[in-house]
Amino acid sequence: MLKPRQILGCSFGFVSHRWKPYSNTCTSISTTSGTLSFLSNSTCSNPLLSFSSSSSTLLPATTATWPSSTRRPRFGALSLSSAPSGSNGGGSSSSVAVQSAGNARKINFCQSCGGPTKHEIPDGEEKIRAICTVCERIAYENPKMVVGCLIEHDNRILLCKRKIQPSYGLWTLPAGYMEIGESAAEGAIRETREEACADVEVLSPFAQLDIPLIGQTYVIFLGRLKTPHFSPGPESSECGLFALDEIPFDSLSFSSMVVTLKLYVEDVRAGKIKFHYGTINKRPGTSPSDSHAYTLDYHLQS
Repeated sequence: MLKPRQILGCSFGFVSHRWKPYSNTCTSISTTSGTLSFLSNSTCSNPLLSFSSSSSTLLPATTATWPSSTRRPRFGALSLSSAPSGSNGGGSSSSVAVQSAGNARKINFCQSCGGPTKHEIPDGEEKIRAICTVCERIAYENPKMVVGCLIEHDNRILLCKRKIQPSYGLWTLPAGYMEIGESAAEGAIRETREEACADVEVLSPFAQLDIPLIGQTYVIFLGRLKTPHFSPGPESSECGLFALDEIPFDSLSFSSMVVTLKLYVEDVRAGKIKFHYGTINKRPGTSPSDSHAYTLDYHLQS
């Protein structure tokens, strides 16, 4: 369920094909050229983006029906390419604009003891933090994880029309915030049950999309209906199955949904379902609620 809530986020980047958090102030990191760029001249194999079907019960072999011309992804260690989406792979570099979504100055009281906080840079760090003046506990900010399912049934995609804000009345894949005590796949299954009253099985991961500006990471799984039954849940006004050429791209709720569905359509038409990683950056000067005002940066795919 995607409901309005305070986002305590931080910014992550990709350097030399390793995950590395950036410590920075609440402004964008910049160079004389305006953005901080990272060169990537070769493909890589990143263990953090590897999935092994032999070691996970969440990626079972199934008999789900896929388009005859489409091959399902085979997940072992992924060989990733740093070519941006839509490129021919011949470029020698990929650029990432690093942004910060920190809200440390909005934390006025300690979440442990309730004492007032001060805002300064702790010893050995580079970023302003909220520090309790009583117990000296530091409030570290972390992104929120959103999990969901991309479900195909009879060559059509299951979408839900949102009955709540934000994006009331727009279409979305069933997805929402992951809860404590559940895995990402379990959360995606739960969200699908809550929003579409559908009992689903997770088949494989499809996309991880980071949105540094709002401190969110989306993990979308491919799934199938265990039974051909679904109906609107409390947060949905409608549910429906859409053929690929019927997906309402002009009425989708979030940039993450636009990107996920565009990548899926591209994969199906190419005859091969891939795993995708990318960073969604909002275009400068546009509203965060504009689902089409974005760039997909550092797009990696298996």
